[in-house]
Amino acid sequence: MKKNISIILILVLVILSCDKKENPKKFSKNTNQTKWVDSIYNKMTLKEKVGQLFMVAAYSNKEKSHADSIQQLIKDTSVGGLIFFQGAPVKQAELTNLFQTTSKVPLLIGMDAEWGLNMRLDSTTRYPYNMTLGAVENSNLIKRIGEQIGRDCKRLGVHINFAPVVDINTNSKNPVIGVRSFAEDKMNVTNKALAFTEGLQSQGVLACAKHFPGHGDTDKDSHKILPTVSLSKERIDTVELYPYKKLFQKKIAGVMVAHLNVPSLESKEGLPSSLSYQIVSNILKNTLEFKGLIFTDALRMKGVSNYKESGALDLAAFKAGNDVLLMVEDVSKGISKIMEAYTKKEITEERLAHSVKKILAAKFNVHLNQYKPVVTSKLVSDLNDKNTIALNEEVFTNAVTIIKNKNQMLPVKKDQQVKTAFIKLGDGSSDTFLKELKSHIDIDELSGFTQKELLRKLKAYGKVIIGYHRSNVRKTSKISTEDKVMIENLAKENRVILDVFASQYCLEEVSFKNIEASVISYENTEIAQRISAQIILGIQKAKGRLPASINEEFMAGYGIKHENN
Repeated sequence: MKKNISIILILVLVILSCDKKENPKKFSKNTNQTKWVDSIYNKMTLKEKVGQLFMVAAYSNKEKSHADSIQQLIKDTSVGGLIFFQGAPVKQAELTNLFQTTSKVPLLIGMDAEWGLNMRLDSTTRYPYNMTLGAVENSNLIKRIGEQIGRDCKRLGVHINFAPVVDINTNSKNPVIGVRSFAEDKMNVTNKALAFTEGLQSQGVLACAKHFPGHGDTDKDSHKILPTVSLSKERIDTVELYPYKKLFQKKIAGVMVAHLNVPSLESKEGLPSSLSYQIVSNILKNTLEFKGLIFTDALRMKGVSNYKESGALDLAAFKAGNDVLLMVEDVSKGISKIMEAYTKKEITEERLAHSVKKILAAKFNVHLNQYKPVVTSKLVSDLNDKNTIALNEEVFTNAVTIIKNKNQMLPVKKDQQVKTAFIKLGDGSSDTFLKELKSHIDIDELSGFTQKELLRKLKAYGKVIIGYHRSNVRKTSKISTEDKVMIENLAKENRVILDVFASQYCLEEVSFKNIEASVISYENTEIAQRISAQIILGIQKAKGRLPASINEEFMAGYGIKHENN
């Protein structure tokens, strides 16, 4: 018996000794990060710690006085980061280098680069909008888009991209999300967001999902007013929060909290979600167990800035549980208010350290512990690699969607017996589309005539291709009544193929009864026009599916597969 007890004791000691040896290994990967974070944090004054919570707007297209004011702000307040807006890449890189040398602690540089740096900067590549990506079935393509945008961000010295937008756009009248959303279906949004995030973060750039808890079912713009989300708690949990839950499992780095009135989640009337402890701390941090960085949406936006005065607003956002206060009205006021609350013990040291150390840890993760300035030579050429054109072409080849093809109107073949006419509607250019069509078939442009004149002239034509080209394809508003009537009346008297170089939402009130074939091309870029023409001609296959519904006939997920010749 004693022998058995001795053996058991020996085994217990062996197990315990193994545990002691293994535990340091388990956490060793965080040791360098923790040491660096603590070394920075422990040297900071209270004001410097609070300053890390703020991220301010910077522009590379403004006068020198703007750069001087940012530089002075960095010296005076020790802000933690900058979010860059409009400008040019080389100038932004130069300013980034200047501001980094000014700051005691390296700055976290962010941008809204949802469809690439071109969302903010000239001389850079624009990638397709999310809604276009939502029409693509191959998620690997979306991952590659994320990778390329990540490479571009990293090359420019941008550490966090405030993307992807994971709002599920179930409201076609949404004035602020629209084509920024991948789709109206939660699974499509989730799959695309996961792929984009994986690609972006594989390049060492932090992703930030937005706009929590969901800005998709709104008909107001939070830049101008506080929108209300009148959905049940159960609906929000199963639909709007679904992409976030999946992204959290894959360790997305950040989340941006929207300025929304959500009565089912926050009982205090009119309290913006970004200021709600219930939404930010109880739901996002505790229930959903998100451990990454939490950013407010811009605190200058009217959806929240009307709620409290400057400074008090920043304090309320921090108390709600946010880590980073984005674009506040007055940084100095905000810092003073939070320091005052700290002194009064309204904010504990533990709470402050929690956010500041998360911010510093994120800086370590993007290698700001070994900061290197941005190299400006060959920057523009690096950001416009020839491979990006091929990637854009591949996306549109997979996105363009045929929604109707009665009597096999498509593909259009060269036919000496049947004349084909082209009519351009909308305020955008159609040059590339028409040029590509003309290079393969005989086609006459009849744009610019009155409806009565067109009906008379078209009697000599067997087919009519109508291209609706919108210059601002981010707009989701319906096409004009004049263009709607023109399309419907021409379709009554002619065999019409309608190709729409705009959001599918613009067709909500158009009758497709007499339209024989219809193509949704989503955007009015040269690449979209060329690929669309090739699909109409049968040179390319049609592979896309609608990311969001047009009407009850053409619902999300619908698309006709069309083989090439």
